[in-house]
Order: sequence, then structure tokens, then C-alpha cells
Amino acid sequence: MVNQELRQLQETLNRKADMIQREFGVAGEKLHGLARRIKDAKDEELKALLAEQEALHQQRLVLAEEINVWRDRARNVLHPLGEAQLRAYLAELLATEDEAVRAGAERVLVLMNATDAELAQIAAQQTRARPTTPVGRLVERARTEFDLRGQDPSFKQRAAVEFANRPGLSQDDGALAELEAAVDDPDPLVVEVVLLTLVQVHRFRAVRLADLDIALASTERLTKINHPAAIPALIEIAQAHRPGFTHAASGVVETDNRPLREAAINRLATWNTPQALAAVNARRQDRDSYIVEVANRALASVSSSP
Repeated sequence: MVNQELRQLQETLNRKADMIQREFGVAGEKLHGLARRIKDAKDEELKALLAEQEALHQQRLVLAEEINVWRDRARNVLHPLGEAQLRAYLAELLATEDEAVRAGAERVLVLMNATDAELAQIAAQQTRARPTTPVGRLVERARTEFDLRGQDPSFKQRAAVEFANRPGLSQDDGALAELEAAVDDPDPLVVEVVLLTLVQVHRFRAVRLADLDIALASTERLTKINHPAAIPALIEIAQAHRPGFTHAASGVVETDNRPLREAAINRLATWNTPQALAAVNARRQDRDSYIVEVANRALASVSSSP
């Protein structure tokens, strides 16, 4: 168990170095932009830009040194150490200002100080606490993984798409209900991942399922998700005419997805963004005359609103 926690601590240390590496890159981009401005600057503006350039050079030197320190710490964490050396190393990490690093070092120390009985109890608790469903594992990742808790949205989007594309999950009503329940999570970063995943699951249902009753329910759910990620999904639904079936008292009835397209167009108009309005406007050239009327009414309602 100690070795497992040490490996997790190493990952935390490497993530810390990665974060500083990104700061180093941002400073480099600023320097590149300053170099272009300095060429045309004069007098006081030139002095200010040169001072800013020097400050950025100094910042990069400091950041480069920090990156090396954290990379060295990450490399050293799994090197063979005696207990005394390991405790001294952990004490060094406990003295840092990084909360995640301190927490990781503390977990290792707890295990090192635990008795055999306490270790058995900890192992049992970890087993009970481990998520057992795909949604539970996704939520746990959203709580703990550095990439999913960072500012780059591509990692969250990729996790959402991967979840929705796993065989059977998009058609699993239990998984969908579990996702819907997770929207109320108190952690906003978890909620962000969950909402992106819901968009992808409902998009899958709306554009792929032949059962248009289920597809319409997912389209209607997308219209209620107040997140920009819903816009591309609604556009995809609005664009494509496709056949399917619904359930009536007389049995299964073959039909098309016109109600889904109408719901998507009406919601896109209320988003009132350039991307959404362009998609609605494009439907004024649709082959289905009813969809053309829907698009015209939707645009008219936007133009008449205050």
C-alpha cells in the first residue's frame, strides 16, 4: 500500500511540474508578442516594453528552476530509500505550499505509521469506497484527476465523448439516471464533467436511435441543458432528416424525426449566438417545407424579442 501511495505521490509531483511548465509556455508566448511590439515602439513605450520583457525573462528563469525542482522530486520519490531517508523526504514535501503534494505525503506517512490491523482496516475501507459503476468511476475521476480539474476543456470533452461511445452506455437508462442525479453534486468541476457527458449521451440517443420516442425525450432534455456544449448537439439534430419509428396504440408506426428537429431549432433560436442563429437560418433552405416554416418562426421570434 505504501508503494501504491508513493506512485500516486509521484503522479502528483509530475502534475505540479506540468502546471509550472504551462506557465513557462505562457510567459514565452508573451515574450514573442512583446518582441513584435518592441520593433515599432519608441521612447516611454519602448522603455515600458523592455522592462516587461526583462521581467518575463526573469520569470522564465524562476519557473525553469521550479520545474527542475519538481521533476527531481518526482524522480526521487520511488528511488530505493531507507525509512529514515524516506521520512526526511516526506518532511520536505510537507513543508511545501502545494496542498495536493502535502496531502499525498501525509497519506504515505499514515500508512508508514499504521499497524497491520490498521492497514487491513484501511484496505477494507478503500475497497468499499471504490466506485463500482461507470458513472461512479467517471465522477471519481472528475474529483481527483488533474486534467479533468484543470482549465483545458478538451480533457473534459474527451472524457464525455469516450463515456458516451462505450458500447451500451448511451442506451443504459440506469447510467443515464445516475448521471442526472450527479448534476446536483456540490463540486462544480464534477458538475461540468457530468453536464458534458449528459450532452454526449443525449446527442447519441437523439441522432442514432431508431426509437424516436426515446430520441425526442433526449432532444427535449438537451433543450433544457443550459450549457454551450448543447449547441453543437442541437445543430446536429436540426440538420439531419432521418427515419425511425414511434409507439402508438395501434403498434409501431414508421415516421421521421421532424419533432426532434423542430425542438432543436426552437431552442437554438433562444440561444441567440452566431453559431446557433446561423444553424437556424440554414434550415430556411431545408427540403422539408414544415422545417422551413419552423426556422422562419424561430428567427422571427428572436428578432421581435426586446
